Amino acid sequence: MTSPSRRERSTFAPKSLPLRRLRADSGFIFSQDALADLTEAEINSIVPPSPIYKIVMTGGPCGGKTTCLDRLSNYLRERGFERVSFILDCSVVNKSPEAFTLMVSNGMPFDYLGAVDGMPTVVQDTVMDIQIGLEDGFERLLRARGKPAVLLCDRGLMDGAAYMTEEEWDKLIKKRDVDSRDVDSVSELREGRYNAVYHMVTAAEGAEQFYTLENNQVRTETPEQARQLDHRTRKAWVGHPNLKIFDNSTSFEKKLQRVVEEMSRLVGLPHCLERVTTKFLVRGEPDLDSFPEDVTFQIFAVEKAYVHNEGRLRQENITQEYSFIRKRSQINKSGEEYGSVYGWTSVQKTTDGQVIETKRIITKREYYSLFNSRDMGRHVVRQKRISFIWNMQSFTIHVYRQPVDDVCILHAQGRSGGGEVELPSFLDVERRLTDTEEDQKYGSFKISLKT
Repeated sequence: MTSPSRRERSTFAPKSLPLRRLRADSGFIFSQDALADLTEAEINSIVPPSPIYKIVMTGGPCGGKTTCLDRLSNYLRERGFERVSFILDCSVVNKSPEAFTLMVSNGMPFDYLGAVDGMPTVVQDTVMDIQIGLEDGFERLLRARGKPAVLLCDRGLMDGAAYMTEEEWDKLIKKRDVDSRDVDSVSELREGRYNAVYHMVTAAEGAEQFYTLENNQVRTETPEQARQLDHRTRKAWVGHPNLKIFDNSTSFEKKLQRVVEEMSRLVGLPHCLERVTTKFLVRGEPDLDSFPEDVTFQIFAVEKAYVHNEGRLRQENITQEYSFIRKRSQINKSGEEYGSVYGWTSVQKTTDGQVIETKRIITKREYYSLFNSRDMGRHVVRQKRISFIWNMQSFTIHVYRQPVDDVCILHAQGRSGGGEVELPSFLDVERRLTDTEEDQKYGSFKISLKT
């Protein structure tokens, strides 16, 4: 079997999106004289020639987050990526530290949180400033370097929501929007910055005998507090399309290995994951009022357009290749759309049955440039999506609006320990979908075709 890492790079991988088009789409158009005055690092900063993956490691206290960050870093470095032509360069694997821990370890006392009324919000606002600065600074360096890279983030911007009430969080986001401080919506903080979010469930939930705070001087939570905080953290990230939850249903070593496998799949390294997502046919759009009160969900409007003719194959072992772009907008309680984020995905199907996906976050300008050159032999697909977590499993319901309005599909990410997906009892699931020709008609690739 040919592993994804050893295949010839697809001409539709992130690196190959036309440089001139990307430069124009980013708003940077230069004359030859202007280009001559720029260094290689400056040009790379404007138009990075290689992909950069940003992965958030989060979770409750004593979930294994710090250990896992070290495991991922060592795993990448030990592979010697330069000599086997992986899509990563081991010398540019960086870790962005947790901002709150950074503040406390540098002298901020805990009593600042209750010093005066409103202080927790000011602290969280400062944490967000530091986190954004750290992430953007590391990313700027990696872009200038010009080589494929992974940025591992010790927590992400949405983690702050777990430490505030919903009202306090909403007020903070609105304040930052008014101040024009790089936040227009929660969607930008959540899926607009990160390629994946890996949540390590606290040992206090499922592995209580191993719960300890001895390895973190700034944490003081009891097991019950740890479980509550873990739940609030998971809730904060609901809606990210690549949220993975790693519970304690297996040994700690297997828990770490599962994270390594997920990361390998994301960035294109060999892995042992046979199934990423399981899909089920649902009998009609679910009634959101039937969801249990403790199940938090987020609703999105999705626009999806295909931009590559799948008949243009570039490699002998590829049987099918295409790409699509996606606009994903959150829907608030009033039914209004806001906070759009944009993505590009390349899909390759190989002769040995593998499906290889490459994803990249793109700008609004890039999206509409590609949208204008979309495959006119296909419909633009529009969906309503409902994302939620239930019983340590991540689900997204795809309700089709156009070009059909009678298809509803449940996408399920099972438990980290493997095994069958446990389906929510409040959904009317008809059956599991397979990769047969009959069931492929329920996918957007087939639905988008004009007859």
